[in-house]
Amino acid sequence: QVQLVESGGGLVQPGGSLRLSCAASGRTFSSYAMGWFRQAPGKEREFVAAISRSGSFTYYADSVEGRVTISRDNAKNSVDLQMDSMKREDTAVYYCAAVTQRAYSLVPTTARDYEYWGQGTEVTVSS
Repeated sequence: QVQLVESGGGLVQPGGSLRLSCAASGRTFSSYAMGWFRQAPGKEREFVAAISRSGSFTYYADSVEGRVTISRDNAKNSVDLQMDSMKREDTAVYYCAAVTQRAYSLVPTTARDYEYWGQGTEVTVSS
């Protein structure tokens, strides 16, 4: 089992940058693929980005492609989400999630496939 704690949310102006971090507990962090999701008020939770357990493969939603970078440090049990050129529509609560990734399996990009979730960190993009 793994526990996830997000940090780094806050208020940022349109066009600005923000870096979210997710700290994971446990000694098997490298067994998990990691994902970031977000949920805006009145909307469903949506996929933002994901990274394979080794960090070799990354996946992004079309809405953030080119503006967002996901990375992980297995030695530090952490995964980050760097967001640049932010837009008002990026306003949401951002969640870190983990799923056991078995050999040769794809990294999921749907929320229902993830096993563990953090409590979320709020991001507001506004001038």
